[in-house]
Amino acid sequence: MRGAPDAGSSACVLWFGITKNTGAGMRAVRLSMTTHQRLKKHAERVPKTRVDKFSERRAELGEAALTTLAALGYARTSLREIAQNSEFSHGVLHYYFSDKVDLIICSVKQYKARCVTRYDHAVESATTYDELMEGFLQSLGDTLCDEGHVHRLWYDLRSQALFEEAFRADVVQIDKSLEDMIWRIMSRFAELSGEAPGMPPSATYALFDGLFQQALLKHLSGDAKAIDNMQADVRQAISRLFAAPAKAAAPARKRRA
Repeated sequence: MRGAPDAGSSACVLWFGITKNTGAGMRAVRLSMTTHQRLKKHAERVPKTRVDKFSERRAELGEAALTTLAALGYARTSLREIAQNSEFSHGVLHYYFSDKVDLIICSVKQYKARCVTRYDHAVESATTYDELMEGFLQSLGDTLCDEGHVHRLWYDLRSQALFEEAFRADVVQIDKSLEDMIWRIMSRFAELSGEAPGMPPSATYALFDGLFQQALLKHLSGDAKAIDNMQADVRQAISRLFAAPAKAAAPARKRRA
């Protein structure tokens, strides 16, 4: 017969259980943190006087890693693989980012912030309905053609948020910024056409985001007409929401006697 476990053995079992449960709990807490919380926790590693430089370096690394991230996607990406495909060591990336989730979100956030600025410029520079229409369609076509691989990363990230809780808060935040961007554009169409928007912001965003995502898939699949067809669909959708203002008729010329 086995003897009863001594106090030392019981202590070891108890310690193992505590360590195991604590480790699982810490992992759950880490996954539930947003990027802002992870950045704050990570920044605590350095003196407060260097926090700004720490953030700037994160931004530089996130920007530099964007191409590799877009090429690999979420499933095939790790900090080590990113390091192997960039000029940065694995140690450097691991110092500035807690994991690949932290790095991917940092990169996508920066890219989407630039996208928002680009469309805002089109809105500010347009003085007529037609100018706004052409500027918006041109921006959509250019970004899909030139940066489709990065948009692919965004949609990958958004899909993963359905399964990975660690993505959700940041994805919702990015998605809201894009919804606000589309609403600013539609609000400007409303001003120039004299008609109130016929759909709420969330539904309007879903409409144009769906057309863009559909065109992106076709474009990446080799469809040469994907961009032109998307622009035509977007033009028609906007025309249904806001009728173009009637153009004033040119004054009739007087006949010579």
